[in-house]
Amino acid sequence: MAVTRINVSLDEAHSLRLSQLAEQLHVQEGTVARSLLSQALDDLAPEPRQIADLLDRIPGASDRIAAGLADFDAGRTIPLDQL
Repeated sequence: MAVTRINVSLDEAHSLRLSQLAEQLHVQEGTVARSLLSQALDDLAPEPRQIADLLDRIPGASDRIAAGLADFDAGRTIPLDQL
């Protein structure tokens, strides 16, 4: 099984909760985070509504979408086939 490394940033409150949980379990934070993320991904059903709800919870996503659309309208984008 191939392993891919990713970095995840947590806000202060979630970071503290992860640290406390790792301490209670007597394991490294990364071990707990990996297990929790794996479980969440396994439990995620690929239903469009769930995916949309997940994307809506990404901080700043709406602002980034609006900025991207404004760039498109202003001609500040490059078509994918020209990359």
